[in-house]
Amino acid sequence: MSLPTCLQHLRLPVIASPLFIISVPELIIAQCKAGIVGAMPALNARPQSLLDDWLAQITETLAAHDRAHPEQPAAPFAINQIVHKSNDRLDADMAVCAKYRVPLVITSLGARAEVNDAVHAWGGVVLHDVINNSFAHKAVDKGADGLVAVAAGAGGHAGTKNPLALIQEIRAWFDGPLALSGAIATGDAILAAQAMGADLAYIGSAFIATEEARADEAYKRMIVEGSSDDIVYSNLFTGVHGNYLKPSIRAAGMDPDQLPQSDPSAMNFGSTRKPWKDIWGCGQGIGAVHAVEPVAERVALLEREYRAARERLAL
Repeated sequence: MSLPTCLQHLRLPVIASPLFIISVPELIIAQCKAGIVGAMPALNARPQSLLDDWLAQITETLAAHDRAHPEQPAAPFAINQIVHKSNDRLDADMAVCAKYRVPLVITSLGARAEVNDAVHAWGGVVLHDVINNSFAHKAVDKGADGLVAVAAGAGGHAGTKNPLALIQEIRAWFDGPLALSGAIATGDAILAAQAMGADLAYIGSAFIATEEARADEAYKRMIVEGSSDDIVYSNLFTGVHGNYLKPSIRAAGMDPDQLPQSDPSAMNFGSTRKPWKDIWGCGQGIGAVHAVEPVAERVALLEREYRAARERLAL
């Protein structure tokens, strides 16, 4: 199956993953102008009414860019929707997405047919993120157009499957759009994701350390100075396992190497320190990030690395 039209003409086969708190219109616009899909969680807009303003800003700015640069139009953008029943904003956020005919919706935490139907009604495409083959089947059965395979090493809430195993199991039965998430931070890794059978790479942590990202400067420096040894996998902070930066855990007064297990219903660890705001999610690929730089420069580097990797393999 070929990719949907909106994903066929990217500068690089990359979706910038939606980063909770961090992804804001400035980041998404920069990513789309650079030629990759920019994405953000709807829940980043607080209060909820801000989402309308943000989508107006994104759509109008990208439309103006396309008018000025018809030879190099911007990539499409995506909105991430948490479709779990606990998200009491979902209906309101979906109505705003319908108003702006958001081209790509990435759904998380449960697949829902009625959400997929709503996106399809305005002509949008749905990708659902999954951590195993069983969830992949459920998502497609409920009408998702494509999948994001969240493998071991991904930032924030992540799975434990080796990407080779996860991709091969999904590709055994699914020939639709497939993105791979997990420790991808170089052009070589983008090509490797394609070699495994994915259509697209899904990159998050490398874009935290960019000038346009709404992240604490200490967070960005921690990524630049860190490596995979600085990542810990724990369910303590939200009740769901995820990858976090060890130095941020130490800064919160805890030993990252001696973390207890959490009750799955926990939403924080009972202190004034909060997940995502003070305990910083991050993937294992950060050893490739050596500077805080504009999105345009990061994408240009990824493109050079990707082209060089293809040339090495005579592709």
